[in-house]
Parts: sequence; C-alpha cells; structure tokens
Amino acid sequence: MNSTASLPLHQGGIPTISALHPDIFQSHILALLDGPSLASLACVSSQLHALCTDDILWFNICSSTWPSLNHPRLQQIISTFPSAHRSFFSDSFPFPDLQPLKLDVNSCTLPTELIFAVDVYYQNQIIYSKVEEMDTSSSWFLCSPFRVDLLGPKDSASTPVKYLGGSQDEAWLKHLEESLSLSWIVINPTRKKAVNVSSRRAVSVQRHWLTGDVQVRFGTVTAGDEGRGSSRELVECGVVVMCCGKGGGEMHVREVCMVMEDMEGKGLNGKESLVILEGVIEQGRRKGGEGNEGKVKYEEFQERKRERKEENQRKERVLDLVCITVGVVGFVSFWSAILFK
Repeated sequence: MNSTASLPLHQGGIPTISALHPDIFQSHILALLDGPSLASLACVSSQLHALCTDDILWFNICSSTWPSLNHPRLQQIISTFPSAHRSFFSDSFPFPDLQPLKLDVNSCTLPTELIFAVDVYYQNQIIYSKVEEMDTSSSWFLCSPFRVDLLGPKDSASTPVKYLGGSQDEAWLKHLEESLSLSWIVINPTRKKAVNVSSRRAVSVQRHWLTGDVQVRFGTVTAGDEGRGSSRELVECGVVVMCCGKGGGEMHVREVCMVMEDMEGKGLNGKESLVILEGVIEQGRRKGGEGNEGKVKYEEFQERKRERKEENQRKERVLDLVCITVGVVGFVSFWSAILFK
C-alpha cells in the first residue's frame, strides 16, 4: 500500500483535491467549466459533488448561457426550483426526448401561466433577448390559435450583424444557417419546471415568398397527445425569426414567434398546445447533444407530413371516384326506369 497518498504536500505527498482550499478550487477550476462538464464532475465523488453543486457556479453558468435569465422575475422563480439554478439547467439544456406522452392532462392540471425566456445568438454572441409572460387561463386563449409573438407588427430589433444579399444571397443564407442559434425556454412557474423547445440550430433558412425577408426556422418535433396514425401523433413546435435589412447595412430582427402545428399543418389552439407543452415538461426524459439532430428530426417530420398529405389525397380521389360512380349509376338507373316504364 502506498502511504505517500495521505502525506501533506510539504512532506512530498501526492497532491489531492483536499489539499486545495475549496474557494480556490471553485474559483480557479470549477468556474471555468461549462454545465455538462460540471455535472459530470459532480458524479466522481461525494467531495466533488458537494463542491460542484454550489448555486453560485450554476447561477453564473445559467446567466452566461441564457442572458434573458437576468430578469428579476425569473431569478425569483428559479430560486424556488428544487436545486435552484442547477435544476433549471438540468431542465433547460438538453433536448426533450421524442417519446409518446403518457401524462393524462386535463383542464384542471393545465398551467394558468407560462413564461418564455428567449435568446437569439449570432456566432455565439447574444443579439436579442426577451422574457414574455403569458396568462393561459382565459377561455379566449384556450380556444384561439396558439401563437407567441415577441415583437409587435411595427417593431424591430437592431443587431450588430451586417446584412448581405444580392449576388451573395445564397452564401449569405448559408452563413445565417450556420451562425444563428436560438434558445426558447418554456417555464411553468407553478410546477417549478422548464423545457427548451428550440432546435438550437436553424432547421431551415429561406426568403419569404412575399416580403423577401429572411425566414430562419428553429423547430422541435415532439410526440403528440394522440395515437399512431392520427394528425397529432407528432407535433412541431416551430420558432420563426424574420430578419430584414438593406445590403451592406444593419440587420434587423423583425419577428420572433412560436406556433405549434400537427402533421397536417393545422395550427393547434391554446388548450391543445398547453397539453403538449405540459406533457413534455412533465415527461422527465431528456437527452443531450447539439449537432444537427434538430434538423434531422425536422426533415423527417416534413417527410411524414408529405406522405400523410399524399395518402389523404389518394383517399379523396378514391372517394370522389366512388361518388361519381354512384352518381352515374343512379342517373342511368333513373332514366332507365323512365324510358322502359
């Protein structure tokens, strides 16, 4: 047995974590780690777990990752989470897992308020942040199409990004797809839980067919609340960022909105959307990974939508043919009865 492991440093012992003052270890080592690295290190030993769960560390990680969280109301709400900022990060950093919703949500358990913390980044630098609070208890909200708009029709937000176009348009759109990222965190303040419904990276970038503005889409596909084969087997939570500007000038963010659509492209109303969001928040299944997973799921969802549309069109054609055949047979039978009467 090697006894030098327990010797103090001044006697030539092997350096250990306990030889460092906790404040030095936290400020010079742990404070340099990102969230996933800090969470992994906390699993190594009970001593490291105690050091890695300090809320100041997680407060700094959350604030630097999502600047919108500096909102006073959000800080108060996050402080009530089971492990404060560490719990919030655990809820909001990973992707929701695509699993069938097993939660039986009814009108009595639906949230009466949701808070949205939104951050838009360009090359990992924040260019737009907004916190939106929404009352979800009114009958108007529950029956109306679900849509969250962070900017008014006449509003826009300036950015330090140079807007390009013209002969460089294709390269510019590709650049935006690679450079823009977005976080959209949905917070249920009553249940003290949250979920990030953004794909982080853009799943599509294109010109709007009418205005010519750049439409950047961040979409997350989640399991719906209906069975296989139904229109709500899968649901897309789509976030759209509209950018405009003049060539060589400043890029402006003109629209940031979120909608929810089923597999037939039909928008969900407020109550239907709350059921989906509450199910995703309560599901508890999470998985990490940034990459292009969101885009892959989005493209698979679009393919499923196309297949469903084609199948419905085939059924409609068959139904039309049956109706025509029945009509012709009825018409012939009617005139035959008259002529041979």
